[in-house]
Amino acid sequence: MRVSTRQRVVLAICCASIIVSLMDVSIVNVALPSIHSDLRTSVSGLQWTVDAYTLVLAVLLPLAGSTADRIGRRRVFQLGLVVFGLGSLACSLAPGIGWLIAARAVQAVGGTMLNPVAMAIVVTTFPDRAERAKAIGIFGSMSGLALALGPILGGALVDSWGWRSIFWVNLPIVVIAVVCTQLFVPETRADHARRFDPVGQLLLILTLGTLVAAIIESVPWLLILTVLAATALIAYERRRTEPLLELRLFRSVRFSSALVIALVAYVGFGAYLFVTTLYLQNVRGLPALAAGVTLLPVGLAILLVAPYAGRLVAARGPRLPLLIAGTAFVVSVLASFALGAATPLPIVLAIYLVFGIFVGMINPPLVNTAVSETPTDMAGLASSMVSTGRQVGISLGVAIAGAVIASTALVR
Repeated sequence: MRVSTRQRVVLAICCASIIVSLMDVSIVNVALPSIHSDLRTSVSGLQWTVDAYTLVLAVLLPLAGSTADRIGRRRVFQLGLVVFGLGSLACSLAPGIGWLIAARAVQAVGGTMLNPVAMAIVVTTFPDRAERAKAIGIFGSMSGLALALGPILGGALVDSWGWRSIFWVNLPIVVIAVVCTQLFVPETRADHARRFDPVGQLLLILTLGTLVAAIIESVPWLLILTVLAATALIAYERRRTEPLLELRLFRSVRFSSALVIALVAYVGFGAYLFVTTLYLQNVRGLPALAAGVTLLPVGLAILLVAPYAGRLVAARGPRLPLLIAGTAFVVSVLASFALGAATPLPIVLAIYLVFGIFVGMINPPLVNTAVSETPTDMAGLASSMVSTGRQVGISLGVAIAGAVIASTALVR
C-alpha cells in the first residue's frame, strides 16, 4: 500500500512533537551550570528544574491518553502544543528559579498531551499493518534522535545566546506544528475511552510528589505522607471499575518485572545524565557546546542500537537484550567512578558510548515484556504505565544524585 503525502506530513508532525518534548529532558541538563550561575540557585533548585518536568509527565501521562481518546486526539494534541509553547516562553522569561520551575511544570503539562497522543495519531493514520509498523519504528527512533540533538543544540545555544535560548527553539516548531495539525491531522476518538479518575489522579500526584520532595529537600517526614498516599491510592484503585492505575496488570509477573526494571534503569539514567553534565562543565571546565558534543556518543548509540534491540527481541525474546543492557550499565557506571579532571577524552567518550548502548538496548524488551501477556484492550494502558515508570525513575534519579553531590566539586 502506497503512503500518501498527507500520511507523511502527519508522521512528520508527530515526530517533531516527540523531538521537542523529549529533547527538553536532555537539553536542560546542559544548561544547568549556566542556570546555577545566573539565577544563583542551590542544587535543589537545579534538581527541581529537571524534576518539575519529568514528575509532571509521570503523573499526567495516563490522564492525557484517556482524555484524548474521549474528546478527540487532534484537539488534545493541539492543546498540548499550545501549552508546551507557552510553558517554553515562560521558561525563557523566568526572573528567578521559582518561576523557572513553575514554567517547567507548565511545559510538562503540554508535553503529556504530545507523546502518547502522537502515538495514537500515528496508529490511526496508517491503517495498513506493514506501513503502520514502519511508521511506528520511525516514530520510536525519534527518542534517540532527541537525546542526541539535545546536548549539542543546547550547548550551542547556551554558548551563543545564554541558557534562555534553549527554550526559544521550541516556539517556531510549536507554531508550525499547530498549523499543520489543523490542516492535515484528522480528528479521531476511541470507541471506548476510560473514565476520568480524579481521586486516583490526586493520590498519584501526592504519592510521587511527596516522595521526590522528601529526597530533594531532605525532609524525612514527607515519606510518611508518601506511604499514606500510596496506601490510599492502592485501596481506592482496587475498588474502581476503570481505575487510573490498572492494578490487575500487576498479577502478571512479566509486567511487574518490566515496570520495576524500567523504574530502576531510569533512576540510573536520570542520575547519570544529571551528574555527567555537571562533571563535564564544572570539573573538566568544558564550555556548554563542547560538553554537548562530548555526550554525542550516548545519543548516537541509542539511535543505532534501539532498532537492533527491537529485532533482537523479536528473534530471541527480551532476556538477551536485558542482559546486554544490564552489563553495559554496570560497566559504564563503574568506569565513571574513575573519571577525573584529567581523564583522557577518548576514555570518557568510550564510557558514554557504553552507557548509550544500555539506554538503547533497554526500551524494546521492556515494552515487549509489559504487553506480551497483557489483554489486547489493555496494551496501550500497559505501555503508558511503563512510560510513567520511566519518568518516575528519571525524577528519582535526579533527586538522589543531587542529594549525593550537593557538597562536592561537581557543584560550584
